[in-house]
Amino acid sequence: MTDTAYTGLQRWWRWLGLAWLALLLVLAVQQWKLWSEEPRIDTDILALLPRDAHDRLLSDATRRIADASSRQLVVLLGSDDPEATRRAEAAFADAVRTDADGQLLRPNGSIEGWFEQARAFYAPYRDRLLTPEQREELQHAEIAGLAERAMASLYGPMGAPRLTEWREDPLALWPQWWQQQAQGSGMRVGEDGLLQADGKYWAALQYDTRDSAFQLDGERYLGGVLERADAAARRAAPRLEILHAGVPLHAEAAAVQANHEINLIGWGSLAAVLLLVWLAFRSLRPILLVASSLLIGCGVALAVTVLVFGKVHVLTLVFGASLVGVAEDYGIHWFAARQAEPRSHRWALLRHLLPGLWLALLTSALAYLALGLAPFPGLRQMALFSVVGLASAFLTVIFWFPWLDGGKIRQSRFSHWLGDTLERWPRLQGWRQVALFAGTALALAALGILRLHSNDDLRSLQSSPPALIAEQVRLSQLLGMPSPAQFYLVQGRTAAQLLEHEERLTERLRALVDAQRIGGYRAISDWLPSPARQAADARLVDAVEPAVLAAISEVVGERLERPAFKDAPLTAEAFIDSPASGPFRHLWLGEVDGRLTSVVMVDDLSRADALVALETAADGLQGVRWVDRTADFSQLLAHYRTLMSGLLLVGIGLVFGALWLRYRSRAWRVFAPTLIAGALTLGLLGLFGQPLQLFNVLALLLLLGMGIDYGIFLVEHRGDASAWLAVCVGAASTWLSFGLLGLSATPALRAFGLTLLFGIGLVWLISPLFRPDPESLPPPSPIPPAPPAP
Repeated sequence: MTDTAYTGLQRWWRWLGLAWLALLLVLAVQQWKLWSEEPRIDTDILALLPRDAHDRLLSDATRRIADASSRQLVVLLGSDDPEATRRAEAAFADAVRTDADGQLLRPNGSIEGWFEQARAFYAPYRDRLLTPEQREELQHAEIAGLAERAMASLYGPMGAPRLTEWREDPLALWPQWWQQQAQGSGMRVGEDGLLQADGKYWAALQYDTRDSAFQLDGERYLGGVLERADAAARRAAPRLEILHAGVPLHAEAAAVQANHEINLIGWGSLAAVLLLVWLAFRSLRPILLVASSLLIGCGVALAVTVLVFGKVHVLTLVFGASLVGVAEDYGIHWFAARQAEPRSHRWALLRHLLPGLWLALLTSALAYLALGLAPFPGLRQMALFSVVGLASAFLTVIFWFPWLDGGKIRQSRFSHWLGDTLERWPRLQGWRQVALFAGTALALAALGILRLHSNDDLRSLQSSPPALIAEQVRLSQLLGMPSPAQFYLVQGRTAAQLLEHEERLTERLRALVDAQRIGGYRAISDWLPSPARQAADARLVDAVEPAVLAAISEVVGERLERPAFKDAPLTAEAFIDSPASGPFRHLWLGEVDGRLTSVVMVDDLSRADALVALETAADGLQGVRWVDRTADFSQLLAHYRTLMSGLLLVGIGLVFGALWLRYRSRAWRVFAPTLIAGALTLGLLGLFGQPLQLFNVLALLLLLGMGIDYGIFLVEHRGDASAWLAVCVGAASTWLSFGLLGLSATPALRAFGLTLLFGIGLVWLISPLFRPDPESLPPPSPIPPAPPAP
């Protein structure tokens, strides 16, 4: 290459380097303004899952259910002494109100306060609210018997609890209706307003978080507030049982866990990379330049991800932290090659390295982009983050390193020793040795693959702390909190038709409750009967109660009359707009695709056949649809595991084709190590009893992209010491990065990391075995000297 050509290359490279710097400055300013407006970190697990773009009804229902609980937090305080429970309740509420963290939790009323509002709202419609048992009794009971019961409740020494004056409800029908509404939760509201279950008196406190549950920064704010309030409550009642539940607690736990893992994986990876660079080059300049390429790569990846998606998911950051172990390959390869070249040769060295570096970037980027083929927003974020991060680190190396790396890179004792180990590494000679090694490796892999089993259950990806899950389960059982993952969708052309469809469904659900196959259910129609049922109940009550009062009047010698109730039925509009609908308003979706829609939710699905029974309950009911989101997502995970496995096979063919275009008959030497390492990785997963999931398959896709790099470097540069040094340092840092990812408490990331922990280690061990014999290759073209930069 002529001096004029080198001068032109340097001039163009200078402008490209300056353009890259200008772009980074623009991104930095733009991101500073963007992040100063609002937090851009997302911890919502639903954001990782596919949207139901083809099913607006299901998507709206799922989002409505999630939104209804995204800020809610429930606390139960239980004691065998009702007075102690009251003291604990007052102490807990006072501690939350006066906490120094600035009112993170705001009271959301109380069950007792809501009950007073609901009772006032329903009072004019009392005659239209009957339980199925009351309806059956009033249709068949004799007036004389009912009159005796009414008299007993009026004059008896232990009269039944009342919610109105006696003449307004002589048969005490209304308290029974309210008691049935509470029975679905397995709890009983006492006269003191406390809830009774498991032999204890419970006070229920409800709070809303001041900020969104998904706008947390990794600090344990809510946990701290609750711990201080718990301590205050226990001082007031020493033998107190305290239960917490709510989406904000799970979101905070995820944020705290992710923050810890980002620091562990990200900074741990960076420290490992920089230590390896120091051992290899014993110079501050390579450390600073490699660190700058990594930080720029992660920073640009974060900026572009936020620009495209509006937010970046916390798991994307955890996954992106492992990018450090991959993006450093380019800088390390540069400095490993520079050790043997003087300063004046660096421009010629750049031209010499670019083909291999471009090919390595291409294969890695294709592997990461394969993550984006699945319709999971979280995986697409990870794919974009990783590809942009790799490309940014690569551009930083090729645009800036030739300018900034102006000194001599001396060989350290460590780099000299590590480079020389390649000569002592065995090389497979001839097809017989290659076939024997490959056959033995694949046979060993088959032993493990035969034991490999798949597990696509979405619940296996649960990463909340076990103690928090246990509290949530117990509180849900006590309060009858419904499952957000299984529910019925009910539709009708009008509100009346919708409520009638619900009532047919709830008749079947009551049978399941009576048979103890489910714990209970939540339906709008239990609180808002259809107009037809209201009219029928009003007629029944109007036919019985006046007759009962007339019979009693003859006995007491005083004319007794029942006050008049409203003639018009209770409407859906009035109910939804009233405080009485507060706990159930999220069940009413309103109009979706031209039809009114509601949700019926169920709770306590611990029985073995509960889900089958619930699915069967919807059979033959018009306008009713059973939804099991856990099963749906599990089936989706299984579907995309199968699909991505097929794409992995396609990717293997495409990558081999790309390698064939450059290396022809030597392409198999680049490709075979990764293929064998992938098979052995599957075998190891089977031997260790790890289930095969979508995330294992996605990790194998990345292995295909990253493992090929080692073969490319060894074949591209004839397996010289500098190439082997770059492979060893790069593989070690990548192995450490994904090894740390294997320590993640998030099951998906742990499966990802464990797969690559096996795969990267194996491909590093196997790649040198397939390196070509230098004597069998044409002599390499020498790197011509280049004049110093002007």
